[in-house]
Amino acid sequence: MNFSLDMSEIIEHDHDYETLPENSSLAVNLTAGALAGIGEHTIMYPVDSIKTRMQIINPTPQAVYTGVANAFSRIYTTEGIRTLWRGVNSVVLGAGPAHALYFGTYEICKDLFGANIGEGHHPFAHGAAGACATIASDALMNPFDVIKQRLQVHGSAYRNVLDCARTVYAKEGLIAFYVSYPTTLTMTIPFQVFQFSSYEYFRKVLNPRGDYDPKTHVIAGGLAGAIAAAATTPLDVAKTLLQTRGNSSDLRVRNCNGLSEAFKYIYERYGLTGFMRGMKPRVLSHMPSTAICWSVYEYFKWFITKRDRKQLPETLHLTH
Repeated sequence: MNFSLDMSEIIEHDHDYETLPENSSLAVNLTAGALAGIGEHTIMYPVDSIKTRMQIINPTPQAVYTGVANAFSRIYTTEGIRTLWRGVNSVVLGAGPAHALYFGTYEICKDLFGANIGEGHHPFAHGAAGACATIASDALMNPFDVIKQRLQVHGSAYRNVLDCARTVYAKEGLIAFYVSYPTTLTMTIPFQVFQFSSYEYFRKVLNPRGDYDPKTHVIAGGLAGAIAAAATTPLDVAKTLLQTRGNSSDLRVRNCNGLSEAFKYIYERYGLTGFMRGMKPRVLSHMPSTAICWSVYEYFKWFITKRDRKQLPETLHLTH
């Protein structure tokens, strides 16, 4: 039996060759997600270090900064450029598996919630899928994030990631790695709802056909990251307080056990402006990092499935 394609079918398959797969395999999503997570966190890590420094409550006099440029200049001149990379190993160790789980969960839930049905916008389905993804990935990533922030603070006495993990566990117990998890979820769930729904919206507006287009993924990712980062900064300030409380000389900070206590202390200490601490470096960090993350993810998803899509028209010409 002979199978051949007419001109309309050839055009259709040529278009599919350049289109990102909506339902790629779990292995593809996991691999692309892991690579995206590592790329996102490592490239923008110095900005994240500055953000953490600026959010610390009751910093030492040597660690009081007036802005992003001032923080970078002072850290560079007094502590050396390598200081901005302290703790990056923790992120690399955690980001790969956490982001693999993150994007794998997202793609599964996006399909389950009906976000792949039709060509319209599905903000609630994308948002719900993003919430499920962050609940799963943050459970894995939270301990690595705690270690990262302990290494980022000014005057950190930990020699490396392993030393930090051992010391925190010995002095504060396992709870220290998860005391901020409820607060993290309180922040990251709305963050991911904003991010995923915004990204998918901008992606479809900028590229209705769904072709693989790096420019679209960069712009959509950057806008989504900026919106989500600005909206959730108050929760990030509280999370930083809880994750670095063991380094504080203030007994009240050291005894903060949850979001409500952290919010109350920040408000009493700094007022409403306290909840905006570190917003500029947070947005400056998340805007490019989210653009990088989505671009790397979409690229590897397209690249990994490229051969399969290329072979599709050839198989339809086979003679049986």
